[in-house]
Amino acid sequence: MVFGGSDACAEADCLSVDFAVATHAFAPGHQTTLRHPVHCSGTGLHSGQVVNLTLKPGPVDSGIRFFRTDVAPETAWVEGRWDAVSDTTLCTAVSNRHGVRVATVEHLVAALAAAGVDNVVVELDAAEPPAMDGSSGPFLFLIECAGIAFQPKPRPLLRIRKPVRVEDGPKFAAFLPASRTSMDVTIDFESPAIGHQRIALPLSGMRFKTDLARARTFGFAHEVAYLQSQGLARGGSLDNAVVIQDDAILNPGGLRFADEFVRHKALDAVGDLYLAGGPFLGRYVGNQPGHKLNNQLLRALMADPAAFEWTATPDRPAARSL
Repeated sequence: MVFGGSDACAEADCLSVDFAVATHAFAPGHQTTLRHPVHCSGTGLHSGQVVNLTLKPGPVDSGIRFFRTDVAPETAWVEGRWDAVSDTTLCTAVSNRHGVRVATVEHLVAALAAAGVDNVVVELDAAEPPAMDGSSGPFLFLIECAGIAFQPKPRPLLRIRKPVRVEDGPKFAAFLPASRTSMDVTIDFESPAIGHQRIALPLSGMRFKTDLARARTFGFAHEVAYLQSQGLARGGSLDNAVVIQDDAILNPGGLRFADEFVRHKALDAVGDLYLAGGPFLGRYVGNQPGHKLNNQLLRALMADPAAFEWTATPDRPAARSL
């Protein structure tokens, strides 16, 4: 993986986003974009292809937009929005009306959420971003290198006004009204290497950076051959995923956190939910959640206008995630 870009990681730029993630992410304020373009390359997790990716500043109110440089320009734009999600099989994929898609967007979008980036162009020459190390950490580093630029318009804040819940058997995902943004995620796997794990935390950019950003995606060794036969996980390796065999972790360095698995599920949810079009103000609760449930939750929320409101100013200052 190669990092670089315009004025890549000048000290002032890297420090500027530290302020932003501490005070701006998941909170009201001005819209933001990147100060400079920044580039990386690596292998796609599912495609196995080498991917070149550039993050570029985006204009006010443009949101997250992907641009595929490997397809015809008139079909290349794909919106990073909840209603553009077209597939949730082992990742979140967005598509446009031409059938052009970008898969595995959740780790990058989670990093954009944590840095409070509202408007950005994600330029890439393949159908998914590079996997990097399987977490959001490298993407957050790239954003730190690019720096944050504030824009002269309030950012949209999605305020949860009443409970919304979607279920799939014992699995569920829910939004609850709250004066601060928080997450409560539980997972339960038969594998003794994972077992029952739970994480509950107030959600701010800095908490994401310290507690969630480095948590890697994970999978089971016995599933690899089948997934690859289905065109998935072709770029997966011990360099970009935690791999479990029976009750053992195959990665030589082991885990980054004792509960890295549930932390990664929370990371995924941050990315999936930021596709709403802005940060949410409320409480997210997930029991064995996944990309499908997270998108279904956004669709259920948007289908009920009484359940939410877009606002630039919350009722109380306590809503700021500091």
